[in-house]
Amino acid sequence: MGLIEKAVHGIAWRARRLYRKTVGFLYKMATLKFIYPMAYRRETAKQPLNGKKVVFLEMRMGQITDSLELIYRALEKDGSYQLRVCSIGDGLVPAAEQYKNSLAALKEMASAKYIFLDDSSALISSIRPRSGVKIIQVWHACGAFKKFGFSTAEKKFGGSYRELTRFPLHKNFTYVTVSSPEVVWAYAEAFHMEDRKQDILPIGISRTDIFFDRQAMEAAREKLHRLMPEAGDKKIILYAPTFRGRVKRAKSPKKLDILQMQQELGDAYVLLCKHHPFVKKRPKIPEECENFARDMTEQMSIEELLMVSDICISDYSSLIFEYSLYERPMIFFAYDLEDYGDWRGFYYNYEEMTPGPICRTTEEIIAYIQDIDTLFDRQRVKAFREKFMSACDGHATERVLELMS
Repeated sequence: MGLIEKAVHGIAWRARRLYRKTVGFLYKMATLKFIYPMAYRRETAKQPLNGKKVVFLEMRMGQITDSLELIYRALEKDGSYQLRVCSIGDGLVPAAEQYKNSLAALKEMASAKYIFLDDSSALISSIRPRSGVKIIQVWHACGAFKKFGFSTAEKKFGGSYRELTRFPLHKNFTYVTVSSPEVVWAYAEAFHMEDRKQDILPIGISRTDIFFDRQAMEAAREKLHRLMPEAGDKKIILYAPTFRGRVKRAKSPKKLDILQMQQELGDAYVLLCKHHPFVKKRPKIPEECENFARDMTEQMSIEELLMVSDICISDYSSLIFEYSLYERPMIFFAYDLEDYGDWRGFYYNYEEMTPGPICRTTEEIIAYIQDIDTLFDRQRVKAFREKFMSACDGHATERVLELMS
């Protein structure tokens, strides 16, 4: 390609980028500033407030998950509430479908006394909730690890402060539930609730209740052995990295050398892989490792995998907070720590916070596991649990439901 062609190509690329950015801005302005607020007001004028109606707003996935699911089940068992689930598909379905889902959700929410959600929501933030409504944010993650919300302002991962203020994602929450008093400050910053810290409640995260359920733990182990008989009496290593990049183009890291792990650890261990649900194209496990390693992303939930694992390898995922409830060994495969820190940032110093070794190579991971009986510091994990998960005791859902009184 000659200089002229390159110049023309560059101009065309910038023009397309500007066009997409302009269209995106206009779409946001139209929907979040005019259409959605008007649709909500129109529906509230038509429908009286229903004190027994509960809406579960699932922003991304096709069905409710995690804390929302446990709260739904508890209210379903109660039998006195009218339950509705609204899935938006934010960032995961075409814009036209997302728009249709949003209008349908606004119609349901207009008459609901209670609204539960566990993620960011431009939709909730765009309306002025009617008097008497309780919007309860049961955030999908425990602790405070990688930054989100207003904490990412001016970082590569987040938008500008001006953009986050103009199109807020964390507005109108009546209450926010968190996993311990220690992290209240981080959520106040992320949700721009510095003047409302009293509404950020360290009463536990509902999704953690299942980790105290012995029947669920036994069922998870039976399920694993049914799906992977090769596990036998071997110990279980879970590899559960977070995604890289943005939601629409989320990728999983490919740095872990599974073949090398099999050669060094295969006699005593099996490896289970769980990739983030946003990742559409997951790294493949080498065929020669099929008796040692298995991708369980579709077969088992992250809760089930945490229950059955003897060792957890992660990087920047908040699942380490849940896993700390078992006080088992954790390894942090943070080969791209500097880049990730610049991309998104952390609420605490990464090296000081993590309750396990930080490894940059597969060799380091193998060496630690081979000498784990000597190197593992349970007290370090216990202190981590007490600091970040003190409100998670198996009864969080009960306390969350008390907020409805």
